[in-house]
Amino acid sequence: MSRPPRRRKDPPGRPREAAPPGRRRLPLLRAVPWRYDLPASVVVFLVALPLCVGVAVASGVPAELGLVTGIVGGLAVGLLPGSSLQVSGPAAGLTVLVYDAVQRFGVGSLGLLVLGTGLLQIAMGVLRLGRWFRAMSASVVHGMLAGIGLTLLFGQLYALADRRAPATGPEKIAGLPALLADAVTGAATPSAVALGLATLLVLVAWKYLPGRVARSVPAPLAAVGLAAAVTALADLPVARVRVAGLLDVVHLPDRAALGALVGTAGLGTVVAFTLIASAETLFSAAAVDRMHHGRRTDYDRELTAQGVGNTVCGLLGALPMTAVIVRSAANVQAGARTKASRTLHGVWLLLFTALLPGVLGLVPLTALAAVLVHAGAKLVPLRRITALCRGHRGEALVLGVTATAIIATDLFEGVLIGIGLAVVKSAWQTSHLQIGVEELVLPSGEQLLRVRLSGNATFLRLPRLLDTLERLPADRPVELDWSGLRHLDHACTLALTSWAAQHRARSTAPLAVEPPLPTVV
Repeated sequence: MSRPPRRRKDPPGRPREAAPPGRRRLPLLRAVPWRYDLPASVVVFLVALPLCVGVAVASGVPAELGLVTGIVGGLAVGLLPGSSLQVSGPAAGLTVLVYDAVQRFGVGSLGLLVLGTGLLQIAMGVLRLGRWFRAMSASVVHGMLAGIGLTLLFGQLYALADRRAPATGPEKIAGLPALLADAVTGAATPSAVALGLATLLVLVAWKYLPGRVARSVPAPLAAVGLAAAVTALADLPVARVRVAGLLDVVHLPDRAALGALVGTAGLGTVVAFTLIASAETLFSAAAVDRMHHGRRTDYDRELTAQGVGNTVCGLLGALPMTAVIVRSAANVQAGARTKASRTLHGVWLLLFTALLPGVLGLVPLTALAAVLVHAGAKLVPLRRITALCRGHRGEALVLGVTATAIIATDLFEGVLIGIGLAVVKSAWQTSHLQIGVEELVLPSGEQLLRVRLSGNATFLRLPRLLDTLERLPADRPVELDWSGLRHLDHACTLALTSWAAQHRARSTAPLAVEPPLPTVV
């Protein structure tokens, strides 16, 4: 007896479409839903194009290098296993760190730093360390994004007015009043300021347009396209993107760049690239997984895929890449079903860079600065901060300190400060200790003091514990009950043993300990 043919199960939340009667679907169309992925790839391309150029310019490198990273993110990472729908490319979150690295080591050394980042990510993926990034405190991550966003915003406000930004975050903030005064009085380039503010207005107001218009054209592309058209038609005297050939900006790392990895500064930059790029990628993957019902992300494979992409970018001397939530969300919302959409978006970027490089020369820098000001503002999680201030003030403190430290120092040190504060806060909350002192009357009429300890007794609670015990009178019997403790560390055990010995030596009343204290050497 022959078995009936098995029926293919559809992914959850995605019903299978029935083929019309008398008409069979071709295997290629059945394997790859082109009618979904092809239009989605065009949408992602239109979103990625201005962001690739803007991130590169803000990082202090030629605009084409941002496009190279976007191309590698599509053609290389797009084909690798890990996440099916999230899209990789140059990210605004690394702009501040990349700019600092370029100023310190030079553009020629950037490729070697990115290459080291890629190799380190591959090693972490092979060692299956990707899942551990999910253990990072959410407040530190949001604080990191807020610090990056504010630093990017403050710096790009100067570029919007066609001015050079100061080097450090505090200097950027201190110079804002003078920048505002120059913009109001006309000391800054009036046409650049007006064009930048108009571009920013288009970006903010675009989502309020009718649905079809807002969905058919991404806001960054519309804003930059309008700014380029106005600049060309009016021949405005504003700085524009400098265009070079794609082959002219791509170069392999040479021996002269090896000096960037000598010393703690270069190695620290590689570690910072790795940690920030990996964390942003994997947190983006978690967010994208919540947006669709398809296959979930394999975090270790995704980390390896990002390492391969950054290795290729490093060999080409391009910018580092991460998975970008803006492009990934656009990909999902456009209806993408498979990896084909993100791979095709890399094809469109490659064709544009190869066939229409001169179009970039029409784009004014102030318009790209407006795009990045808008992107930086969106990185600041205002809703998250408000919710934390209402219900979790400790987490809000971690977020605020992390963001402030990033602005005041740099990205790597700021994140380390935030992680350290989160660990201290967690340890303080975990070591919660309840101390209760009760007065009891014994049948003999004698009064007894019973001290109950419960919770977690760690060295962090020693001052309060010893203050309570040392205030007990020496002429009354005391019973110390610590049977309710879930954890008693060595420091507290030693302190309790020492106090018990001293109390018995100076007291005229008995001391009972339940359970008995161990002998501590």
